[in-house]
Amino acid sequence: MRVVTTAQPLDVQPTPLALLLLGREADPKSERGVECPGDLPAPSDPDLVERARAAKAKLGDKVFVLGHHYQRDEVIEFADVTGDSFKLARDAAARPDAEYIVFCGVHFMAESADILTGDDQQVILPDLAAGCSMADMATAEQVAECWDVLTEAGIAEQVVPVSYMNSSADIKAFTGKHGGTICTSSNAKRALDWAFEQGEKVLFLPDQHLGRNTAVHDMGMSLDDCVVYNPHKPNGGLTAEELRAAKMILWRGHCSVHGRFSLDSVNDVRARIPDVNVLVHPECKNEVVAAADYVGSTEYIIKALEAAPRGSKWAIGTELNLVRRLANRFAAEDKEIVFLDKTVCFCSTMNRIDLPHLVWALESLAAGKVVNRIEVDKETESFAKLALERMLALP
Repeated sequence: MRVVTTAQPLDVQPTPLALLLLGREADPKSERGVECPGDLPAPSDPDLVERARAAKAKLGDKVFVLGHHYQRDEVIEFADVTGDSFKLARDAAARPDAEYIVFCGVHFMAESADILTGDDQQVILPDLAAGCSMADMATAEQVAECWDVLTEAGIAEQVVPVSYMNSSADIKAFTGKHGGTICTSSNAKRALDWAFEQGEKVLFLPDQHLGRNTAVHDMGMSLDDCVVYNPHKPNGGLTAEELRAAKMILWRGHCSVHGRFSLDSVNDVRARIPDVNVLVHPECKNEVVAAADYVGSTEYIIKALEAAPRGSKWAIGTELNLVRRLANRFAAEDKEIVFLDKTVCFCSTMNRIDLPHLVWALESLAAGKVVNRIEVDKETESFAKLALERMLALP
């Protein structure tokens, strides 16, 4: 027997998981961005491009769209400027007339933009689940506990914190409060030079590889000068004697994309492509950096390829979206540009910012509804800004 029922309206509230998948909630406790199998899917709606154009045109000068180098091409198409995290934050600060800053990147980048922009500007992250696994590896509570360990070892007064731009606003605020500075991958040596003028030791957060590579390859320290503080072990897994002997106290964090490049990757590409130039980001492991021909930030990588001679061959150790974009850009100049590894994939958290989320954010703003606003509280902002300003004042 067939039973027919009359549908009744249901008062259903979306679950936290549903909101996370929609990009309207965040999950700060998880490490995201580690796995990303397969290729990126095309946008499901062929009308999305036109909808994005229409919403952006309606907003006009009220909106300023920032696109990080690691974003998908479909998103970069709508960016007013592109760059690395700090360049984009500064670009946002240089546009005080823009009411809305739509940051196509990850959470810590949007926080930095909010810190550096005016109170009357609103920073929007199209998907709140676009976090950063590296930034997630250092929490405010863990870093405060680390400082207690350094205090008990009798060395806290000698230690200057230096935090990578790829960190949360809380970590930047801790750094500012304790007399430290922020650095990027392009000015890490200058930041460390400054820090060692202020104190005898550095606590480097949260990427151990950038800290180690800068200290050893750029500043002439030895690997023995560096120790790794593991926040998941008592006292960081270190003795007081080890902490007292160290110059660089490295936080046990890493980039889930750059950290997967290996020495085997370098050896394999050299065997496959004669005369190849290996160019890697300093977030890669120490042995990868040591085996590479060139090492530098995202902006350095782009400039190196711009200046490269026609017909040269390059294997690049950084995020795949950027590598593919550069390969297409320089194909006409007969520059062969390949990804360093066969298996490492896209940064999945960067790729959470897709065209559907961007269209949703732009159309919401065009309709007068602010969504996914990133707002740093005033106390955190003041100390984080102090640390950022110390970086801006570096010689």
